[in-house]
Amino acid sequence: MSGERDPFGEVPPPDPLRLVVADDNPVVRAGLTALLSGREDLEVVAEAADGRKAYEATLAHLPDVVLLDVRMPGVDGLTALPHLVPLTAVLMLTYSGESDIVHEALRRGANGYLVHGEFTPDELVTAVRDARRGRPHLTPTAAGRLLAQLRAGGTGDSASGAASGRRWLNAGPTSTENLSQLQPDMAQSVSGRSTYGLSAREAEIMELIASGMSNQQIAATCFISEKTVKNHINRIFAKLHSTSRSEATAKWLGTRRGPARDGGDRW
Repeated sequence: MSGERDPFGEVPPPDPLRLVVADDNPVVRAGLTALLSGREDLEVVAEAADGRKAYEATLAHLPDVVLLDVRMPGVDGLTALPHLVPLTAVLMLTYSGESDIVHEALRRGANGYLVHGEFTPDELVTAVRDARRGRPHLTPTAAGRLLAQLRAGGTGDSASGAASGRRWLNAGPTSTENLSQLQPDMAQSVSGRSTYGLSAREAEIMELIASGMSNQQIAATCFISEKTVKNHINRIFAKLHSTSRSEATAKWLGTRRGPARDGGDRW
């Protein structure tokens, strides 16, 4: 048996999941691209600053998932959404958590609705992977808006909205479980790794540091100021007994393979 050829030894790895990131804020786009492209099974094939460019990029690159902001100049996300849904899975990724916007996005075929600041990097990656499988995800604000509409019931438009919400919740085999799946609990997302006493928010920011994001990108992704990011980093460095981003990243990832790409500079 030892001399026999392994029939599975040359099986190529699966193709990466291909993404288009659509957001009018270039810092948010860059941050999301850096975060997602750092995963072996994900590839950002294009960025777009509005709905029209998102549609054009989808036609050109045929991605598996589009991450789509709501409020963009020109063609906004809700306007582009019905044109994107026949082509690929669409995951709303936005700061807009208003009830009517959440409901309309889901009614028009979005595979999920994530509000910035309510998910960790690992939870975003899980939602992206599940979007391709047809498993929807909602962050707490979107889930709350949808549940409120379901409870309202009533007649006329509200009854139609409730029926639409029930259809969306029943779209996937485990969709109702996902209403609470994206709670910001970094302790779960880094299970098996020492958290060094970091809080959930500090662990989230450390994950972003390890992905190569700058302070400006982290601030945009987490919807906080750069000064707040620096305060978090000071506490992270103290808890990890580190003096540079590269040293902190090495400890966080449990490796000493070499310096991170920032060359060891402090923040």
